[in-house]
Amino acid sequence: MRYRWSALIVVLTLILMPRVGVSQTAAGTKPPAAKLGQNYPNPFNPETRIPFSVGGSPACTDPSHQYKVTLRIYNALMQLVAVPVIQGGAGNVAGGQPLQNVLVPCGQYVAYWNGNYLNTSKEAASGVYLAALDVDGQRFIIKMIVMK
Repeated sequence: MRYRWSALIVVLTLILMPRVGVSQTAAGTKPPAAKLGQNYPNPFNPETRIPFSVGGSPACTDPSHQYKVTLRIYNALMQLVAVPVIQGGAGNVAGGQPLQNVLVPCGQYVAYWNGNYLNTSKEAASGVYLAALDVDGQRFIIKMIVMK
């Protein structure tokens, strides 16, 4: 029973939580290393795409810098569900490569998640999921909904 109440509180917090994926920059501060866009379609069944950019793209300030990027999908209990792959590929990054500690140049990218649990062919259950993008130690989070 305690876990049900905890899960309910987490879901309600996520629903009321403001978007974290879009950062605001105050005057005189360093701009964020990345931007995480909203997945599309949302809600989705069974697959989705997650756009993101690194290095202040499209106006890249340092094209030689490599950013360490990780993108993970979590359920409402913050259990790891999946690691999406990069779609298409760009620069020195191959398409279909899992986004786990990947070094990428500045640019715009799209991650693909087929809606399956990590290393299985079982589809994720309906519910709220979080996509967490880590770029050089900065974290950006969006909510996603799987609807069957």
